Amino acid sequence: MLEKVISDADPGRTPRDAAPDAGAIATRDRILRSTAAPKKHRRVRALGWASGVVAVATASVVAFALLTPQVAAVAGTPSPLEFEGEATVAGIVDEAQTDLAASAGPAEAERTVRTASWGFSVDVGNEVTTVVPQLSTLIWEPDGSGRMTIVAGVPYDPADAVANSAAEVTSSGEVVTDLVMEPGDFTTPWTTVPAADGEDTAAMLRAFGMPDDPTAFDVESAFTSVLQQWTLTNAQHAALLSLLEETGDGVALGTSTDRLGRPVAGIRVQSPDGAVSDLVLISRETGRIVGVERTVLIADEVFDAGAIISYEMWDVTEEMIE
Repeated sequence: MLEKVISDADPGRTPRDAAPDAGAIATRDRILRSTAAPKKHRRVRALGWASGVVAVATASVVAFALLTPQVAAVAGTPSPLEFEGEATVAGIVDEAQTDLAASAGPAEAERTVRTASWGFSVDVGNEVTTVVPQLSTLIWEPDGSGRMTIVAGVPYDPADAVANSAAEVTSSGEVVTDLVMEPGDFTTPWTTVPAADGEDTAAMLRAFGMPDDPTAFDVESAFTSVLQQWTLTNAQHAALLSLLEETGDGVALGTSTDRLGRPVAGIRVQSPDGAVSDLVLISRETGRIVGVERTVLIADEVFDAGAIISYEMWDVTEEMIE
């Protein structure tokens, strides 16, 4: 059903290969939340990603390339964000809680999410990587119907993308996917609007896979999936940050500027096997969680240690997408 929906979406304007089909979605869904970096494959192919498309399948997002067996680690993934100043997780969370109490936010959780994300294409022979940003808008209903659009970003050479000096994600204005979902097409483990209390927020995270005794990586993995489907209230963001802090194993990185030019604080969490780490970005203006980036920590045939293999940002305005 999903493959048919994707292929039939806006056929007049959208080429069939503008978005991954169900098989490709299933493949990258299996890769994303695993802790290992992507593995090499026989065919040369690159797939972009956006949270709306993947949320239709399992609410997982990943950017990856399928490379030929002979290729070595490919350099040229996006530059890491640069952080400055000293901080503690408790200090970052306390400041965020203050900002959340003082800033505006939705009155209740919304089934609408605007996301800036990216894919990358790889020229295997020349070992050249091009970052291809995407900006998506997902709107869905309790019956599983909805709509998701993807606007292409302006591609860039990651060697020329300097973090913190300018926004790296810029809209081209070109709609590459306009996907209308019929009732039942969108599946999610949590369909009802979560209550404002922290207990309901924790229950929602458990529905998205968080165990009863979570690590910081478990908490972050669960709320990343949630934020791909829901725009939460400030009180719910406060509950997410409290759960992250309570694990005791996040690492504070200080302050920086994200890839949309917004001031942020960073908390890094590491997978239990040490293969990857995720960087949680918290707005220094609103206190909300506004992004997550994934870094490879153990080199493999595709990526060097330290390579940024995905990033995803939320609280994206309509003006950023247009």
